[in-house]
Amino acid sequence: MGVIGRLGSPHIEDSLAQVHRVLVSKQCEVFVEAGSAAMFENQAIVGVNAATIRTCDLIVVVGGDGSILGVARDFAASNIPVVGINRGSLGFLADIAPQEIESQLERVLEGDYRLEQHFLIQQTVVRNNVKVHESTALNDVVVSSGSLSRMMEFRLWIDDEFVYDQRSDGVLIASPTGSTAYSLSAGGPIMHPGLDAIAIIPMYPHTLTSRPIVVPGDFEIRVEVGADTHGARTSSDSQVDFELEAKDVIEICKFPHELRLIHLSTQSFYEACRSKLDWGSRLGLRRD
Repeated sequence: MGVIGRLGSPHIEDSLAQVHRVLVSKQCEVFVEAGSAAMFENQAIVGVNAATIRTCDLIVVVGGDGSILGVARDFAASNIPVVGINRGSLGFLADIAPQEIESQLERVLEGDYRLEQHFLIQQTVVRNNVKVHESTALNDVVVSSGSLSRMMEFRLWIDDEFVYDQRSDGVLIASPTGSTAYSLSAGGPIMHPGLDAIAIIPMYPHTLTSRPIVVPGDFEIRVEVGADTHGARTSSDSQVDFELEAKDVIEICKFPHELRLIHLSTQSFYEACRSKLDWGSRLGLRRD
């Protein structure tokens, strides 16, 4: 079993230690990622590298949804099931509460869970016909101007068909998993995680008629940075950034591997939206 914690967060140490104790008590062979192992105080736990984690049957992530985004990029190609202990805020992806670690991990080890497949998207930056950057994202790829006070110009193609020239703050390309993240704030549609689709959301376009577009998941999306645009950037899950140059081309498509995410909650996607996006509140009612 592999264990990975959110680095730089002192709030997860207790949960990290509890996960380790539970797995060891169940006679599991436990490998703790090197950075996470450093958070264990007064314990002789030797950390391992990513190559060793890739040999595990299960990865337990202690953190929030953002931690699972990083694990998805690093380990989705290994086809290892991932379960999350939620020490973040929303918990769309990591849904085991800290107080339920022992009981819920026991369920996982007994095979009492449901497995969801979440596809990732991949971006490749091409500069003068040479690939200069490549990264994957579970939630979204964002091409932006790089400044709050500056717009950028770009051209958009979908499956080799020209769509439009646009002047805006940028464009966001989201998977169904990412439709409840940054895409939601940008005015994108909420997509069921089982959909095989990709959403393209213009960010504050300099027009009143440019709206989000949803396309089949196997379509390729291409964004060409304008010749007069400078300082633009692209990011994967807001965690991996790359500085763009004028006339760079960003090619975006579905990644060939998926995140195998374990869920133990019985709530449906719509129940999760009601509770985590506050759909259940009524205007004018005060919550104590």
